[in-house]
Amino acid sequence: MQKLFLAVLLILVGLPRPGCAQSGPLYFPPLAPAGTWSTVAPQQLGWCQPQLDSLLNFLGRKQTKSFIILKDGRIVVERYYGTFTQDSVWYWASAGKSLTAALVGIAQQDGLLTLADSTTRYLGPGWTSVPRPKEKLVTIRQQLTMTTGLDDAPPPPCTNEDTRAACLLYRADAGTRWAYHTGPYRLLMNVVASASSLTINAYTRQKLSNRIGMGGAWVDDVYYSRARDMARFGLLIQNRGTWDQTAVLRDTAYFRHMTTPSQPLNRAYGYLWWLNGQTSHMLPGSQLTFPGPLIPAAPADMIAALGKNDQKIYVVPSLGLVVVRQGEAAGPRQLALSSFDNQLWTYLMGVFCRPTATSPAGRGVAFSLYPNPAADAVTITLAHAEAGSTLRLTDLPGRVLRQQAAAGLQNQMPTADLPEGVYLLQWLAADGSILCTRRLQKTP
Repeated sequence: MQKLFLAVLLILVGLPRPGCAQSGPLYFPPLAPAGTWSTVAPQQLGWCQPQLDSLLNFLGRKQTKSFIILKDGRIVVERYYGTFTQDSVWYWASAGKSLTAALVGIAQQDGLLTLADSTTRYLGPGWTSVPRPKEKLVTIRQQLTMTTGLDDAPPPPCTNEDTRAACLLYRADAGTRWAYHTGPYRLLMNVVASASSLTINAYTRQKLSNRIGMGGAWVDDVYYSRARDMARFGLLIQNRGTWDQTAVLRDTAYFRHMTTPSQPLNRAYGYLWWLNGQTSHMLPGSQLTFPGPLIPAAPADMIAALGKNDQKIYVVPSLGLVVVRQGEAAGPRQLALSSFDNQLWTYLMGVFCRPTATSPAGRGVAFSLYPNPAADAVTITLAHAEAGSTLRLTDLPGRVLRQQAAAGLQNQMPTADLPEGVYLLQWLAADGSILCTRRLQKTP
């Protein structure tokens, strides 16, 4: 009888509950660029208009050219600034690294290469100035994870972006050092071109762009496109590599490795994707490891394609969001991450109000856990502030194990002392009523 009770309880807590936001079925816009992209009004989602206005004004002050928010694939916000329009083209900068990661995954699933292959197999010996035995140890996986061991600060006239063999110098054995190094990354496009016998533009069009209706082109190893094209790519990633019914990146193991910590040196880096919600992170140009998540104000499960001068594609599965930003640098020029990321997400998280009872597209409240399964701690992301609310952890029979105030939109609860198993994490209103319940798996 007890086993039956637990089985039924597990089924029930996995279903949508009153007060818990559930992302609806994803919408995919027509492949033809001229087709109409479905929209949903912020008011239908219960979003706060004053806070949304503040967000858009903030973006205008920060040299933004375009800004898009998708909710479950539909456009909620689309704003262009100055002379920039829906048809204007802008560069992705290093956000294009994440596009390259998807292309490498497609090449592997098509049997053109494997991540364990030596890069020398595709570029030929002498593609670096590293001694040949050391050069052969550099693999495609290490190009994807920024662990080639090549010197990311070569002496002038070389730069971090140089792909010339004379500028690719030995710094450490491959796989032993993480460093944000654009030169070896750019050569991944040569690897894909060599493996496929196609130009990188032809391969991108055939294997990805044409299948999701994404325009754009590579120019000198940098991708250029409209804002909506960036949003299409973000939507593909939100749906884990599948566009509507078309599996573009169908290798689920590769996708998982691409969007989770790819090596132990920098937990905030997957395969050319930045990962939020980790216990520590490293930054471009530094060998320091910083505690805490990459972007504290953002949801813990967010992954991001980040480019120089604040080109951004954010993907947040728990909230069903894709967010795109193009423009000039929002502040001091920096590679990939900048202070703008946290500022933007501070404004953005303020937009999500508690939906109204009549809200057809956003009934309930968002409440997500990351990571789940969890080992030492779980981060709880709330989509809005609920005065006097608390977070409560129970075992399956309902015994309360711990309870704490919900202090802000991001909360952490320790789990290291809990035995391995399944628990329930509840969000309670000030009157004690349950707003939402999520199942939490504890791992050793």
